[in-house]
Amino acid sequence: MTNHKTRIAVFCSGTGSNFEAIFNHIKNKRLNAEIALCLSNRAQCGAMEFAKHNGISTVQISEKQFESFDDFAFAMIKCLKDQNIDNVLLAGYMRKVPEAVVTAFPDKILNIHPALLPKFGGEGMYGIHVHSAVISAGETESGATVHFVNEEYDKGRILLQRKVPVLADDTPETLAARVLECEHRLYPEAVEKMLSEQQS
Repeated sequence: MTNHKTRIAVFCSGTGSNFEAIFNHIKNKRLNAEIALCLSNRAQCGAMEFAKHNGISTVQISEKQFESFDDFAFAMIKCLKDQNIDNVLLAGYMRKVPEAVVTAFPDKILNIHPALLPKFGGEGMYGIHVHSAVISAGETESGATVHFVNEEYDKGRILLQRKVPVLADDTPETLAARVLECEHRLYPEAVEKMLSEQQS
């Protein structure tokens, strides 16, 4: 066992509801970890506000700030290394993580996807598009998947997965709401599982 408290960065672009669920889970269960950084491509979003209210460091990094994508990736890596970050959690981060960052943090980056991977994953499959595709395909169940991030969209090792029913009268919006409730329970459990594997 190690006494080192795992330092986590959360990458967000939106409201930060999964971020909030993970933060509360770590605090309430007294896990040997802390969310040390919130990184966003947007200066103003709910996740950044939540981080500031809870004394978590925030940083806004966007490709637009740099002359090249390589410079952007280098700045992101430097930021994570300067903050001594051990793990990264993608929680509604609407950008592809640069390959150089994935390489710098192998098996250390988690993402949550609002479907049962390997189904309904890949480029363009995010947000409401996923739920529309699930309903159009006539699926009777959907759910959420927490997986490690590698160089390919939604192809990394699956850590945890949970199913929810698709109802006959579902719209993409009603299915999205049901899956999001599932995400708020699943992602914290997956983080706990990852920490347990790393710290044992």
